[in-house]
Formats: sequence, C-alpha cells, structure tokens
Amino acid sequence: WHLFVVRTEDRNDLQQYLTNNDIQTVIHYPIPPHKQKAYKEWNELSYPISEQIHAEVLSLPLSQVMSPQEVNKVIEVLNNY
Repeated sequence: WHLFVVRTEDRNDLQQYLTNNDIQTVIHYPIPPHKQKAYKEWNELSYPISEQIHAEVLSLPLSQVMSPQEVNKVIEVLNNY
C-alpha cells in the first residue's frame, strides 16, 4: 500500500478543508496519461472518463508509521466534511 486515493467532485474544497485541519493531501496524478508529453501524439484526443477521474482524485495520508490516533483524526475530519 502506498496510496490511499479518493474521488470527489469538490477536490479543491476538500483538499483545502483537510489542509485547514492539519491533514496533508497530495494530487499524485493530476494529468491523464493521454495528456502526458510521453504520449504527445494522443494529446489532442479526448477521453472524458479518464479526464474526469484525474480531475477528482486526491491522495489521503497513508503510512505504516501513522499512529491509531492520527488515522482516527483523518477519519473524523473526513466524516465531518
């Protein structure tokens, strides 16, 4: 396990809310594969589902060194969103 990814239509709002509650998040893959420079011949193509997914994903904290209290804080803050 190295990523715990969720999807939300309000990614920026959720990310700011978590930041305000001292929970760090990351957007690991903001650009769909077909929009990457490595696939420049596909850059002009449209894959709406992939584009939507990449606009909605947000990685939550995940680590083997997180204490149970830290995990519970993430759960509690998310449940209050």
